[in-house]
Amino acid sequence: MPETSIRNFSIIAHIDHGKSTLADRMLELTGTIEKRKMQDQVLDSMELERERGITIKMQPVRMKYKYDGKDYILNLIDTPGHIDFSYEVSRALKAVEGSILLVDSTQGVQAQTLTTLNMARESGLRIIPVLSKIDSPLARVEEVTLEVMNLLGCSKDEILLVSGKTGEGVDNLLQEIIKRVPAPEIKTENAFRSLIFDFKYSTHRGVIVFVRVMEGEVKKNTPLVFKISKRKFSSIEVGIFSPDEVATDKIRAGEIGYIVTGIKEPGIASVGDTVASEQDNNGPLPGYQFPRPVVWASIYPESQDDFVNLKQSLGKLKLSDSSFTFEEESSGALGRGFRCGFLGMLHLEIITERLHREFDLELVVTMPTITYEVTYKNRKKEIIYSPSQFPDENLIESVSEPWVNATIITPAKYLSNLMPLLYEHEAEIGETENFGEDRTRLNLKMPLRELMRNFFDKLKSVTSGFASISYEIEGMKDANVVRLDILVADEVLPAFSRVVSRRIVEQEAESSVEKLHSLLPRQMFVMKVQAKALGRIISSRTVAAYRKDVTQHMYGGDITRKMKLREKQKKGKKKMRERGKVNIPQDVFLKMMRS
Repeated sequence: MPETSIRNFSIIAHIDHGKSTLADRMLELTGTIEKRKMQDQVLDSMELERERGITIKMQPVRMKYKYDGKDYILNLIDTPGHIDFSYEVSRALKAVEGSILLVDSTQGVQAQTLTTLNMARESGLRIIPVLSKIDSPLARVEEVTLEVMNLLGCSKDEILLVSGKTGEGVDNLLQEIIKRVPAPEIKTENAFRSLIFDFKYSTHRGVIVFVRVMEGEVKKNTPLVFKISKRKFSSIEVGIFSPDEVATDKIRAGEIGYIVTGIKEPGIASVGDTVASEQDNNGPLPGYQFPRPVVWASIYPESQDDFVNLKQSLGKLKLSDSSFTFEEESSGALGRGFRCGFLGMLHLEIITERLHREFDLELVVTMPTITYEVTYKNRKKEIIYSPSQFPDENLIESVSEPWVNATIITPAKYLSNLMPLLYEHEAEIGETENFGEDRTRLNLKMPLRELMRNFFDKLKSVTSGFASISYEIEGMKDANVVRLDILVADEVLPAFSRVVSRRIVEQEAESSVEKLHSLLPRQMFVMKVQAKALGRIISSRTVAAYRKDVTQHMYGGDITRKMKLREKQKKGKKKMRERGKVNIPQDVFLKMMRS
């Protein structure tokens, strides 16, 4: 097949703009999947992806399409739309020459659309603007077309209209991809070099890397090397995606395919690394970054008997997702567990949900936090990952925390609702500008800590779901924060400790105690739920004990007999309170984390 007949492209869009549905119609139209095997979200292979209607793992697929009497190969990479996975998206964009910018005609351009569009432009990709969901009665085709024209500086004729649901316009879109996306540059005479844009783990075959071949070609049993991790291996199998893995004799420059490595150790493969021939003397392809965790949380098994199982499970997940980190730690109250770093709140939720579903583990997950840089009064500096290890007030000279640059796009009528929320979360508002018809774009800076404090849900709430946000880490700034501890029956629970702004510490203490008080099951003895910060108890609630009538079997007789039994019960409850341990169910930890 001539190289000029290959087209490599991706679909970029805000979350829930119809990427996976459009990909379904393309697969159906090109005959890549038989109609009897067709199902919704065919490229979303994980149960969690189907359930939530989001793409978590990017998925490549190779389609064949006949146009103007000539056969073409179309390689599509379906990428995640959520901000947590923006680094993976940026590397996938390096593996293609063109990109479909998909905009929902019922919602218009969103904040994440801008972020991924900037990535595509920096990668030098040919952008094809497409409006989706044109069959919807809520579609605002004319208004959104103007938004896209202003955004890209393109003409109305360049914007394509499609419906992933009905298939309208998809045939025309495939033809436009062939016309507009340039064919890949072919360098088959050079030594083999390829970019990893994703990978997965197979129990029998080890790590399988998904690559875009940049130069040369690779066959089965070829000696290869990971340029970043320096690990050498021999290719067990090479092939293409159709959309299942199909083994081939070789994959060559310009093509997208997979290589079976046989490696069964975590941390070797990573997105953005370069797989090359052992003879290749060049360095790795440019742009690689080590995944940088943004949110930290500690994960403990509910039963310490499951500790080894949890360790093995995290190791297995690491084989298919190198972007989270974990290391062992121990807590007096919770026993042995792991401190884990994640790309964001969605990433944290996905990993904990997968541990529960795929490995049948009952877990205790601590409140998510970010990293702080603490300078002590003796000038010693330390990076703090866990709120329970945040030092006492009297030891601290200063604290620094990460800040983010954020962009919010919202209908103008919600600005009055949005401003108090931004003030509450310590945001510094920069430039504001009109964006399309009756929409405003806000540029702002705010602490990452405040972004993680339920900001996304509150933003959707005050704007009736119409606002969208994207952000990137900017740097470190001074922080005015303190540690807030939660005590149950006079015992500090490290899982509920967190670092909060001094300005709202009393408000947070009150709401945390109130919530935990409502969730905790009653015990056989009276117990207190308290919040402690700044060296004192700030908030307190009492959980009443179960009460058993120890005199119910008695009738008549002297009152002193009943008094003796009640006194005995009172002493027993006091002994229980002194020696007893409060067992907190798994769902209480999860509900507190999601508060």
